[in-house]
Amino acid sequence: VQLQASGGGLAQPGGFLRLSCAASGVIRSSNMAWYRQAPGKQRELVAALSSSGSTNYADSVKGRFTISRDNVKNTAYLQMNSLSPDDTAVYYCSGDWGWGVYWGQGTLVTVSS
Repeated sequence: VQLQASGGGLAQPGGFLRLSCAASGVIRSSNMAWYRQAPGKQRELVAALSSSGSTNYADSVKGRFTISRDNVKNTAYLQMNSLSPDDTAVYYCSGDWGWGVYWGQGTLVTVSS
C-alpha cells in the first residue's frame, strides 16, 4: 500500500488548509491517522480515525482540526482551521490495516505572516 500526502503549503495565522492522503489500497477497513513533526521535536499524533468512525485528536488541535475519510476515493483528509505558527510542521498520514502500518511521505505546513 502506498500513501500520498498532499495539500501542505504556506498559510497565514488564522487561515486554513486541507491535507489529503490518497491510498493505493482500500481504506474502508483501515485506521487512518495524521501525525506531525516540528523542527527539533518528536513526531506526535494529531488526529486518528478508526475504521468504525471514532476519532481522536491531540488536545492542541481539538476544535480546530477535523479528520475524515472518503472510502470511495480511498482518501483521508485533515481539515485544519484557525492555524497558528505552532502548527508549523511536516505532516504525515498513516494507515493501519491490521496486517501492516504504512506511511505517506510527509507534506510541509508552514504557518506564518
